[in-house]
Amino acid sequence: MSKFKARIIHLTPILTSLIFGFICSFILLESSLRLHSVTPFPESPEGSIGNAFYFVVLLLVGATILLTLLRIKNPRLVLVFTGTVVSITIFFLSAVYLLALSTIIFPIRFEAILIFSACLTLSSLYLIFKASNRVSSLVIIAIGGALGAFLGSSIQTLSTLAILCFLAFYDIFAVYRGPIGKIASQGLEKIRGLILSFKDIHIGLGDLTFYSMLMGHMLLNFGIIACLMSMVGILTGCYLTLKMLEKKEIFPGLPLPIFLGLASGFISTLL
Repeated sequence: MSKFKARIIHLTPILTSLIFGFICSFILLESSLRLHSVTPFPESPEGSIGNAFYFVVLLLVGATILLTLLRIKNPRLVLVFTGTVVSITIFFLSAVYLLALSTIIFPIRFEAILIFSACLTLSSLYLIFKASNRVSSLVIIAIGGALGAFLGSSIQTLSTLAILCFLAFYDIFAVYRGPIGKIASQGLEKIRGLILSFKDIHIGLGDLTFYSMLMGHMLLNFGIIACLMSMVGILTGCYLTLKMLEKKEIFPGLPLPIFLGLASGFISTLL
């Protein structure tokens, strides 16, 4: 087996997801759609910590369920679980962005939005689970960008900062001691729909989502310069992560991109 060598081209799916997330964030910015917060606790120092724990627990529970299903060695159960998660996500995002577009371009009847969202969900599921790996990856890229943009626009800054930092540290645990590393050892090709494969690397849908969440939040709350600088930080962190994969078989995808993205984004607001 040839030794992995990090190249700039490996950043292509991440950059594509960020660009799509930027477009989605811009749609939400220009629309008059009011998004309700998806965090359970109020925006305060204590509440932001609670919101961060909430997201960590959600991911931990989801990963644990997936690992359990993989250990049962029942591909149908794994498919049902991943398909359900992806279906709900696509349907919800389709409805949100169609509602947002209806406030910008022209009004769309709610019934039409539901029907189109259902059709888009079904077609996306087919592309993810039945089409080629390249087509499946494009859909996952779009989901990551759109979901991250939604989270970045519906969560306030203090909670966003806490969530991203907590998830970055959780990712280290999850990869080396927790369920993510164990899922990887079971075979990432078994969880199609949650993993993007590009050349010699595998990128989780969660990684793409939280990269886009960071970038989108910067755009919506701190402006285009902070957004672009956070993108530079994210891509730099991703490349450094890829360089680590030259030495390690597996490496957490969130810490370096998140911390460099946050640092570059916030520093740009001070200049």
